[in-house]
Amino acid sequence: MEKTSVVHRQRLKRRARRVVRRMLPFMASLFMATPLATPIKSTMANAKGVEVKMPTEKEMEAAFFDQRMHDLYRDLNVEQQGLRFEVFEKAMTGYLNLRNEDKLGDKQLLTVVDFEMPSTEKRLWVLDLDKKEVKFNTLVAHGRNSGENLTSTFSNENESNMSSLGFYVTQDEYIGKHGRSLKLEGVDEGYNNNALARSVVMHGADYVSEEFVRQYGRLGRSLGCPALPMDQYAQIIDEVGGKTCLFLNGPDENYSSKYLNHDVALSALVSANQMI
Repeated sequence: MEKTSVVHRQRLKRRARRVVRRMLPFMASLFMATPLATPIKSTMANAKGVEVKMPTEKEMEAAFFDQRMHDLYRDLNVEQQGLRFEVFEKAMTGYLNLRNEDKLGDKQLLTVVDFEMPSTEKRLWVLDLDKKEVKFNTLVAHGRNSGENLTSTFSNENESNMSSLGFYVTQDEYIGKHGRSLKLEGVDEGYNNNALARSVVMHGADYVSEEFVRQYGRLGRSLGCPALPMDQYAQIIDEVGGKTCLFLNGPDENYSSKYLNHDVALSALVSANQMI
């Protein structure tokens, strides 16, 4: 199974390189500000006749990926809502990796939570990547042992009462002690893969509200769940349930994920059935 997966990734990577290679003359012309020219050489003269070094194919691929991410970021218009590009790009890279592994359903939705922002700010976004629109931008709570208004500590351990960073795939909903709740499968080994066992779920909570913030100067905190406002949680669960991607970002320099593979993300981006 692992060997088949590696072969599949290599095939997608070769396909991505072919697509980007076909675009090299056009992309080179953007770097050079001159008419299209092929074949691409290591150096070329710009419009003023000055020899300049041409970007490598790897640099071209990176530029292509970066441009597509900036285009989508602009189209979603999330910068004015506080979603930073670097967080968005990480979330999108993971989304593309997960889609490449067929871990996601048909909905082209991406939910991003930025725990580097204080709990008093709207730090959760549900993004419709197909329609290029923001479905929700709202408050979300973190675990009580992860910090007060700001988060600083995260855990994958049971009964830690902390939030767990990383990528999740939403599962089915159920009725629990918090009412309607949405199961979350953590897919980052060592960071959040105990989420189901810990009952880390999306649910509504009355301590996630503007009124609570006005009274206490921060949101209330959960036992590790990304708890949502009572007037929105049901709608959000309806929207994101059923194998969509959730990314929880936070201030942890040690966090790493196999789903932050840019080569795989590029392959998925240029794949005929996964263009966004």
